[in-house]
Amino acid sequence: MELIGFIGLFLSAGAVGFRFAVVRGHAKAEAAAPGAHPIHAVYSDAAQRAAVMGLIGAVITAILFVHALPSQAARAHATVGALLTAKTQVLLQAVMLAFALVGFVLGASRIMAGWPLALIGVIVGTLYPVLWGSWSKAVNPAHELAAGLWIGTLFVLVVAGLSAVLRDEARKEQRGIIVRDMVNGFSPVALVMGVCVVIFGLITAWRHLHVLSNLWSTPYGYALIVKLCIVGFVFGLGAWNWRRQRPTLGTQGASVSIRRSATGELIAAGLVLLATAILVSLPAPRPPKAPGAGAQSPPVASVPDEHGH
Repeated sequence: MELIGFIGLFLSAGAVGFRFAVVRGHAKAEAAAPGAHPIHAVYSDAAQRAAVMGLIGAVITAILFVHALPSQAARAHATVGALLTAKTQVLLQAVMLAFALVGFVLGASRIMAGWPLALIGVIVGTLYPVLWGSWSKAVNPAHELAAGLWIGTLFVLVVAGLSAVLRDEARKEQRGIIVRDMVNGFSPVALVMGVCVVIFGLITAWRHLHVLSNLWSTPYGYALIVKLCIVGFVFGLGAWNWRRQRPTLGTQGASVSIRRSATGELIAAGLVLLATAILVSLPAPRPPKAPGAGAQSPPVASVPDEHGH
């Protein structure tokens, strides 16, 4: 269930990341003047495919949300309807899910006004604890959202962007230029979100480990080490693509090469998601006891009374 939830978030976050970072104003220009520039049509088609992928992610998230409502209501000793009316946070989540669903449907219909709705639905729907000042509860969602905007956008870039462009025979001569522009649009997102993943990931890990020794002495720590090793490999592939592959873009051969290396990065990222799903299913180590906590008080010596007892 955790893995399915990650997939839903990554698809929806990746779709909005692709639309606002990779496609940028190209799709809007095509909507304003259809056919005016052939390259704009490529971006518009890619944005439409991204919206479909985002819609799939939003539907997955909505199904999981509805599935969890009865158990949440049971814990609150209320009905589902009463939970939605009494708990503002739950109601906000439902509204943001509706925003995302409607936004992606409009985006899939090439209606550009849907994308801001989808953006609000995904971002606010994930970081809603911040609106109540619950900063500590927002750390893990922020970590997941940053990862989604990085790896999810890369996935949408490869599937909805690069693969489609490299199959487009009508614009064969322009493939290299389009791929270079798409990758250059994605690179700043990858750099910023990669830093955010590290920062929020370290905070989350420390809050669960409590002490460093739990990293190598508990099942949770073992799983975290495995995850960190795979994450390091993903970062290494990303750095390779950014430093060595991206500067060579502009030709058909370079475009095929970066799609291949990006696919390898996504496979490794998929292993990270699997490791994370296992990690969050394990019990976190217990915090260490304070000095003297739990220790029994020494027995108090009895003083004989006047009768010698």
